[in-house]
Amino acid sequence: MAKVTQFPTQSESRESLQEKSSLWVSRMDRGLSTSEQQELVAWINQDKKHQEMLFKIATLWDDLSVLNELSGLFPLEKKPKAKSLGFVKLAMAASLVLVSIFGGGLYLTLDPVLMNGSNSSIARVNTFKTTIGQQSSYSLPDGSSIQLNTNSQVDIVFTGKRRQLTLVKGEARFDVAKDKNRPFTVTAGEQSFTALGTIFNIQKDNNTEMELVVTEGRVLITKAHEVIDKISANIINVTESKLPGTLVVSGEKAVIEQSAQSQVQQISLDQVQRDLAWQQGMLIFDGEPLEKALIEVSRYSNTHFEIVDSQLANIKVAGYFKAGDIDGLLQSLNSNFKINYKKQTNNSIKLSTSSL
Repeated sequence: MAKVTQFPTQSESRESLQEKSSLWVSRMDRGLSTSEQQELVAWINQDKKHQEMLFKIATLWDDLSVLNELSGLFPLEKKPKAKSLGFVKLAMAASLVLVSIFGGGLYLTLDPVLMNGSNSSIARVNTFKTTIGQQSSYSLPDGSSIQLNTNSQVDIVFTGKRRQLTLVKGEARFDVAKDKNRPFTVTAGEQSFTALGTIFNIQKDNNTEMELVVTEGRVLITKAHEVIDKISANIINVTESKLPGTLVVSGEKAVIEQSAQSQVQQISLDQVQRDLAWQQGMLIFDGEPLEKALIEVSRYSNTHFEIVDSQLANIKVAGYFKAGDIDGLLQSLNSNFKINYKKQTNNSIKLSTSSL
């Protein structure tokens, strides 16, 4: 079996500290094992900044159980009221610090007539997009929000009757404000994804291959040619067994390949963290072949990798590192697997076990 090696820890920048603190808060929310508790105490005692950042993220998280656990280790000045937790909060605590990691939110402005629930058919198309390596968050005036991953684009049309979005390319997280009179529909290639109020993530590789992860609520998958108004009426008025498509609920994942949908899978919190790690600015690998991992890494930069020795393609890697940190990746591959690299002038990098 090929060796699986963790990527080494990155230097302790502020962003790295935010990411680690968010991961610890997420773990505390699900419950720490004895060994994890000991590891947490050791990490906190390494630097006062660790304790300060952990309390800061926990306060943003606003969950009494997490704050109580922290107060058992260190004094806490103030405990905010507990709030209900959705599946996405259990899985992705770090989403609360996205603004500080990726920059301020951007706001979409629509005509008031489109937001007042009237029957107006007036529509305006708005486009949000990110470049390679860029990640941005947007707030919509209906209370929904969108987070775009690298090299992504979404077109938005709001009217008094519908909220219609098109994921042109890339990957996006949708946090949908409830509005029973105007279901929220995202079309991606040959599929449509409709929700009344939920949080879900869509990754579109092309028009026939994509992936849906639902972290809160439910999403109905139908063919893109279905009439939106008909879908809206069905999702409101009919029973679940008679819905015109596949219903995916919180904690489930659906994979679509060549326009054919595989069986809906129940996924664990750890799987959600891996699939949605990009929302923290991170990439997590859990034994993927190096070739597959490099394809994912390439999404976040203009760098392309060429594996000179074919046997390297199947080396399995595990661990996490910051998206876009090519130098950190290369250093890890060299120290863990003795893989040499050479940067070319055309933004490509050759990888080999021999000198280049």
